[in-house]
Amino acid sequence: MSMFEDIPVEVGVIYEGERVRKNDMQVELGGPKVKEKFELAKVRPMEAVEDGKVTIIGPDLKDIPEGSVVPFGIIVETAGPTLDAGLEGVIERRIHGYLNYIEGFMHLNQRYDIWMRLNKKSFQKGLNSFGYLGKVLYRLFKSELSIIEKVQITFITDPAKITEKFSEAVADYEARDAKARGLKDEEVDKVYGCVLCQSFAPSHVCVITPQRYSNCGAISWFDGKASASIDPKGPVFAIERGELINAEKGEFSGVNETVKKRSMGDVNKVWLYTAFDYPHTSCGCFEAIAFYIPEVDGLGVVHRNFKGVTVNGLPFSTLADSAAGGRQVDGFHGMSIEYMRSKKFFAADGGWNRIVWLPKEIKERVKEFIPADVVDKIATEENATNTDDLKAFLKDKNHPIVERWVEETAVEEAPAEEAQIEDQTMPVMTASSLPITAGGFKIILKDAKIYANKVIIKTLKDEKAK
Repeated sequence: MSMFEDIPVEVGVIYEGERVRKNDMQVELGGPKVKEKFELAKVRPMEAVEDGKVTIIGPDLKDIPEGSVVPFGIIVETAGPTLDAGLEGVIERRIHGYLNYIEGFMHLNQRYDIWMRLNKKSFQKGLNSFGYLGKVLYRLFKSELSIIEKVQITFITDPAKITEKFSEAVADYEARDAKARGLKDEEVDKVYGCVLCQSFAPSHVCVITPQRYSNCGAISWFDGKASASIDPKGPVFAIERGELINAEKGEFSGVNETVKKRSMGDVNKVWLYTAFDYPHTSCGCFEAIAFYIPEVDGLGVVHRNFKGVTVNGLPFSTLADSAAGGRQVDGFHGMSIEYMRSKKFFAADGGWNRIVWLPKEIKERVKEFIPADVVDKIATEENATNTDDLKAFLKDKNHPIVERWVEETAVEEAPAEEAQIEDQTMPVMTASSLPITAGGFKIILKDAKIYANKVIIKTLKDEKAK
């Protein structure tokens, strides 16, 4: 008899990575349109947990109108003789995997960024109560993590209750993160890998070090260590750090070997402290993404909950699609907010001296970790909404990036005079394969034929003199 025989839809790993599109959606829980949402795991004393209890605070699934987007919270409370608070992050991250086993149910992200959807077909089959989700979570937690003796689960859709619990959850996340900030990468022999997101990003292997949190922001080095110890065959595992190949860029032989093996050879090399050349792969659950801005030779950062467009005219969703799926994309780097508090934060690229734009909300959250001499020189959406504004702001504030503009030399010197070629509809360049490289990007145009009304060629020195 299946442990899920009384669940109206199928439950199994075959459904991991299933997407629920908007047109097929019965209901959306949390997500980018909702400000307050969370999932939280807590370890409690044995007497404080009623094993198997599922509580629903607010409207149940069957009571929520079709197509609704609602605030949402999940609290998983566990107890066991060998459980301690240090395992809460480990338990919490399993919610993502377990809910994705449910046919027609999509779970993305973590902590305060959760985004879930139930499709209409599964709802029509009878998946119309959070009680079923609670049963799935309860049985998987008990069967896969034997150190958990008791589990009780609470689902919240009441906005007032979510607001009350949201601040408590954020305080818990911050306390966990602060604990992990004292250790350095050079002080450990083992780092940790996570492949929990490979159902969405098959070649992605998240590398977790003391100074580089998981992309999702939910797993610290301590969490990785705890998870690998209680479930050695699980999605989080130890990696022998190996030989230090490049200290500046953060390259380790053991990390390269493991990533190559776990990505089935798709990724052979990872540099942990840079957004260029061999950047860390990105899944789809990252909290934020760094993106190269060639107009100023700097990096911007945008987080998942930013509603507007970035300084280069693109929203988070478009930038995220550019790097997600387990790819290494030069100049793009999915990451956690906590990584921005690390001394290794893009250390090979210049660290905070290379960051030129980020949303005001994130700037305020990490402000105490930004060097005092640069914090006011980084633009937000209030200072710059396009690259021209950004360049002017950086010059006015004398951002450290301006020195790079001055020091940069032309790779190939053009004539000092301005040259113009004018001809209506005349092809000015044709090529069967045209590679273009600029500031970390490589774009290859196949069978290219480029037309222009006017071509202007200037030296870089002429441009900088303006």
